[in-house]
Amino acid sequence: MIPHTSITVLEKPSAARPAAHVSGSVVNIEQSERELRRQLARCAHWMHRLGFAPGTSGNLSVRFPFEDRFNERRILATPTGCSKALLRPSDMVITDLDGRLLSGTRNVTSEIGMHLAIYHARPDVNAVVHAHPPIATGFASCGLALDAPLCAEIIMTLGKIPLAEYATTGTDEVADSMQPYIQNHDAILLANHGLVTYGKDLLDAFMKTEVCEHFAQVCLTTRQLGCAKPLQPEAIAKLDMARARYRANIGPAFND
Repeated sequence: MIPHTSITVLEKPSAARPAAHVSGSVVNIEQSERELRRQLARCAHWMHRLGFAPGTSGNLSVRFPFEDRFNERRILATPTGCSKALLRPSDMVITDLDGRLLSGTRNVTSEIGMHLAIYHARPDVNAVVHAHPPIATGFASCGLALDAPLCAEIIMTLGKIPLAEYATTGTDEVADSMQPYIQNHDAILLANHGLVTYGKDLLDAFMKTEVCEHFAQVCLTTRQLGCAKPLQPEAIAKLDMARARYRANIGPAFND
């Protein structure tokens, strides 16, 4: 059993440690943790209401914006086996970047491996959302990526949404199947499973889940209508440039 490690007990700043790593008092750090717990619970409730997390499915996590007294970063994540409709801020658990439970009364989600794979590969990512939105999951279960250039918005925000090969839920196989896509995409369909999205903060990651499901519905509709008109390469190139400007200018989005 790994001993409990409090993330709120920090050493005093020293010349050997950059101030950015220990900025703020213990009180401020505790306030930050409370806010992250509240955000996780709120997003979990949204996921359930939208039908993206039936039963006990789906999981979310955030990377703490500060280091503990051992100069290490921590992850705050949803626990395993819980309805997202019923989660409270106090239910969230803390792990290290190897997925070892450090604090909490429940076990961490069994799918923490996919979260950690993203955090390790993408230092710019601070939140991960794994959900089962029904239409996007339908595409994933048909072996279809969401990569048709049909909507300007999806190109502006996400680009192509690739499909990772099937992997057994709750195993390292899932993280392995995602590896080819993590660096260059912010959303990945998981074959016969669901969707994972990630971003600079929790709301950013959650909104990408919403956008993916909306785009899946558009793709399904165009297939039913039978007359899809994909964007031309010239239009796509302009949208790619606009996307680069957009990504450079957007700021924090999680506001009450």
